[in-house]
Amino acid sequence: MSAMKKQKTHVKLMTEGKPVSLIVSFAFPLMIGNIFQQMYSVADSMVVGKTLGVAALAALGASTWPNWVFLGVAMGLSQGVSITLAHSFGRGDEFRLKRGFGNSIVLSVVFAMILLVIGEMLAPQMLALLGTPEELIPQALIYLRISYAGIPVITAYNLLAATLRALGDSRTPLNSMIAASVINVALDILFVCFLGWGIGGAAWATIIAQFCSAVLCLPAILRIRELRIRRADLIPELPFLRSVIILSAPMMLQNFLIVAGGMVVQSVVNTFSVVFIAGFTAGAKMHGVLEIATSSFGFAMTTYVAQNLGAGRFDRIHEGVRSSAWAATATACVIAVVMLITGRTILSGFVSGTAEEIQATVDVAYRYLAIMCVCLPVLYLLYIFRSSTQGLGNTFLPMVSAFAELIMRVVSALLLARIIGETGLFIAEVAAWAGALIVLIFSYIYTISKIENSGADLLSRV
Repeated sequence: MSAMKKQKTHVKLMTEGKPVSLIVSFAFPLMIGNIFQQMYSVADSMVVGKTLGVAALAALGASTWPNWVFLGVAMGLSQGVSITLAHSFGRGDEFRLKRGFGNSIVLSVVFAMILLVIGEMLAPQMLALLGTPEELIPQALIYLRISYAGIPVITAYNLLAATLRALGDSRTPLNSMIAASVINVALDILFVCFLGWGIGGAAWATIIAQFCSAVLCLPAILRIRELRIRRADLIPELPFLRSVIILSAPMMLQNFLIVAGGMVVQSVVNTFSVVFIAGFTAGAKMHGVLEIATSSFGFAMTTYVAQNLGAGRFDRIHEGVRSSAWAATATACVIAVVMLITGRTILSGFVSGTAEEIQATVDVAYRYLAIMCVCLPVLYLLYIFRSSTQGLGNTFLPMVSAFAELIMRVVSALLLARIIGETGLFIAEVAAWAGALIVLIFSYIYTISKIENSGADLLSRV
């Protein structure tokens, strides 16, 4: 890998150096990138809510989970690719790295087209399945159809960013996300406020911004010699495809289960008033802000653990997981305090309407936000243990944790909503985190112990 180190790239081998420094330095650019990503997600909601009103904001919320059904599958695929490529990079296997990247491109193209077709076919049925109020369906359907048309673009970005992260480069995805965020906000204002494209304008703004982020990642990929593929690398290789699918399928299902639980909750939310739906949507968007560092720590741990597994450095894996758990907990506490102080002010920027509508919507959203803030460390630890277990090559047990998350979310939402009303829906989210975390802690301990005790290298199966 010495040749790679001399190239003008940001790749990073994480098998040497102080674990906590490596993990935090890798995660920090991703956190900044997530801030910008959440900024344009929040911008969508703010522009829609302020310009088009409470009903449009509610329609945006009604389309969120149906949209994530397919995005979760695309993200699961890119996660499997990232783990496989990180294993090859940690081993110093240049041939497998190049061949794996080429095959991943082919696999991503096929999956993207399949997801696009299925999404466009099932969009109306998914909204109906969720019991979406009739007055919200036309706008929600417009948003979904445009979003599904952009699946190939989003898949391309996920693949390129996942490949760079697998090689330890978190700076390039940061730079591309910053640029995309600025573009998205500008296009939101242009399309929705000035051109009057309605909720569809917000969807187009997101797709164009994602396209720009993919384009901005491409030069970094092209500069890495080991990723300069030949025609032979694009020929499907069954052993590699099988290994990626074995890793990706449980993560696709895991994401699907999380989305399925969210869809059940959304179906319950849809039985309440439009004001409550709008407030829940605003609170859910702030949920994304709370998660700013979760996926950053998650990506860092997947790459760190996978590279060190490839190098056989189990001592470094243990040290890295311990250090990142403390760092993630501290980060969660800081974010929670900041959001509790500033949350109500931020939420007031999501809605327009009468003073009563605004007050009622913000009250709903802030109650949701406060409950999540208090329990935020649970979510951060969930990401640490899930990503570490996945980095070890075990994506099955994290999928099992998604079943626990689904059961806790659905049962809590259905029961607590009946017993204590609206607040029960907020508590359901925290209950889902706790159920998944318990399973994931045991999953990590089981997986690392099995590898160490047997002396087996998971990479021999890849």
